[in-house]
Amino acid sequence: MLNPSDAFRLAWESLFFECPTVYSVSPLAGGSINRVYKVESSDGQFVMKLNSSARYPNLFSSEAKGLAILSEAKAISCAEVIGVCELETHQVLILNYIPSAEKNNNFFEDFGKQLAHLHQHSALYYGLDHDNYIGRLPQRNKKEISATDFFINQRLLPQLELTVAHQAITKDVRLKFDALFLKMDSLLPNESPSLIHGDLWSGNFIVGEDGKVVLIDPAVSYSSREADIAMTKLFGGFDESFYASYHQAFPLQPHWEKRIPLWNLYPLLVHVNLFGGSYVNDLKASLKHFGV
Repeated sequence: MLNPSDAFRLAWESLFFECPTVYSVSPLAGGSINRVYKVESSDGQFVMKLNSSARYPNLFSSEAKGLAILSEAKAISCAEVIGVCELETHQVLILNYIPSAEKNNNFFEDFGKQLAHLHQHSALYYGLDHDNYIGRLPQRNKKEISATDFFINQRLLPQLELTVAHQAITKDVRLKFDALFLKMDSLLPNESPSLIHGDLWSGNFIVGEDGKVVLIDPAVSYSSREADIAMTKLFGGFDESFYASYHQAFPLQPHWEKRIPLWNLYPLLVHVNLFGGSYVNDLKASLKHFGV
């Protein structure tokens, strides 16, 4: 296993052609997929992510691209990518280090408004010009013209293929999805695609030094904006001021709350594939909302 101090030095040399002095390396919480460290060096303080190049090819390059795409929208703050590189057997992502801070009084109100501004960035298609990851699972982003085709072909079906391969769901549950697909056109709102974070739960934002939100760990695409909103609700939801502020800045389509279980079929399938059958009952409950 590559020593993290060595990994940082080798990566920094590869990126900037100079060898830094590493004063300390300490593990950071939350690294269930990657080894994540705070690095104090002669060039400053950084976050370093470390993982196998062979096991998750292009994991960090796609994360870096996603953060760049979100940053270029100039709507909401994101972690700053310092560099990404491949060593012999490992890939390394170096980000700016953001000291922990307290949320300011308008944290969720500002967050909702900024996310609304991000979602107003659109494209002529659903998808992206490259595939990426959600967690450690590949995420397909082949361009589609309709929200229905994108949600079925690029989101639900790839995860269903994995659940079937792992025998994580029964045949009757798989058939319920086929029945749902026949209804999908009538269920989804008619909206243009939006630039979305794609994995927007409370573990994927941090509080910056100014007390405002900073996004991390995206699974970016041009998709239906309700997918981001629904994901925020999957594990309890954000403060109500977040939703009120978002709705004021970029009103959601009627009955958006009833569609939350529909959009969250995707992250639930991801969780079934990542963590096993404990999420299957949640999946079944969500399907029942739509009569299948």
